[in-house]
Amino acid sequence: MAERILGKVKVGISNRHVHLSKGDLEKLFGEGYQLTNIKDLSQPGQFAADETVTLVGPKGVLQRVRVLGPTRANTQVEISRTDAFALGVKPPVRDSGQHEGSAGQVTVVGPQGAITLSKGVILAKRHVHMTPADATRFGVKDKDIVKIRCGGDRGLIFDQVLVRVGESFALDCHLDTDEANAAMLNNGDEVEVLK
Repeated sequence: MAERILGKVKVGISNRHVHLSKGDLEKLFGEGYQLTNIKDLSQPGQFAADETVTLVGPKGVLQRVRVLGPTRANTQVEISRTDAFALGVKPPVRDSGQHEGSAGQVTVVGPQGAITLSKGVILAKRHVHMTPADATRFGVKDKDIVKIRCGGDRGLIFDQVLVRVGESFALDCHLDTDEANAAMLNNGDEVEVLK
């Protein structure tokens, strides 16, 4: 059966970053510390913070890794597979917040302290954020799996793209830097959603 084009969506390229719990934020930056918003992200309420940390793995170090806000219930490190090779870790592909069976062995270093993670290091599952109205228009529901097609000189189709539907979401497709580079995509490029 031929694939149907459900609609188009813009791409947001997700570089390596860290989400911190309130407790871990204070361990790294000091008691009562608040993140400094320097740029709102595509998803409402989410922002890039001025703060950065260093990631130390069994084999290597990644410096100036951006912290994203606001704080979360659990600390999470999202990296690309290329970053994983550099650090010497083997994180699984996971939806954000799914930490069971995820990688650890990474120490997060801030100006006031460090924490060593036993889990929470992941390769983020590629996904499309949608509002319920967007989902109705595209004919999909939360947790559906779709494909996205990219055109251009390195056009390709990404399979296993998770649909995430929520009232607070904005329509956006998130790929990591390895995926975007493979298709020569830039932030804001449009891709087709297929089913």
